[in-house]
Amino acid sequence: MAALRRNRVKHKLQDGKLAAAVMGPMSANLADFIGPLGFDGIWFEAEHGEVDYGDIPNLSRACDLWGVTSIVRVNRNVPGIIYRTLDLGAQAICVPHVNTADEARAIVQAAKFHPLGVRGITAGRWAFGVENALAKANDETLLIVLIEDIVAVRNLPEILSVDHIDVFYVAPGDLGQSMGYLDRSHPEVRATVERALGQIVASGRVAGTLVTDATVNGFLGLGVRFVTAGWTPWLTAGAEGFLAKVR
Repeated sequence: MAALRRNRVKHKLQDGKLAAAVMGPMSANLADFIGPLGFDGIWFEAEHGEVDYGDIPNLSRACDLWGVTSIVRVNRNVPGIIYRTLDLGAQAICVPHVNTADEARAIVQAAKFHPLGVRGITAGRWAFGVENALAKANDETLLIVLIEDIVAVRNLPEILSVDHIDVFYVAPGDLGQSMGYLDRSHPEVRATVERALGQIVASGRVAGTLVTDATVNGFLGLGVRFVTAGWTPWLTAGAEGFLAKVR
């Protein structure tokens, strides 16, 4: 019998290590290209991007080829959306706008089988050929909640009390908007992000956030252990450098 796919990001975080995922426009072929580069996870966008249910099997298969965690950000905290995304092969779920402990607990209930939750019983492609797959699934399912509203920051101590959430990810864009700023680099937004990350780290939970080449070292210095970065700025920088030489 086959073994259940190991969730690389989840186990690295459980071992106290850092994990990095790449995000941006994605196809299965692009995910296959990124696979051997060394990232721990690939983030697929089903909230703001083009990813739909029919895309998830091949996107996650491309990740499986390289032992990279397939992460799907869904668009709502709805049980059917969460467990259907997992059924189709995603190893990790990222849920936006988690503002209360009850909302965080609802994610656990939707994503985990008994005894941790009430995820709808089925054995999707992730379980093919795996003996006792349902009993093993909880150990390989990664849950990420987005702290992206000022109300979530205010409720953070209660949200952090919810077990079986793997990453508490502070997202600066919508957080800034909820504070009245469209510029995520505004000093008040940056201070709020850093304060929230500090609370997460101090609680002993895993903090995550969006980084760039310029900011990654600073966030790692704050104790952040899960970072994501978009690949499009790297393409832009490379193209600009090349064209400057040509011109």
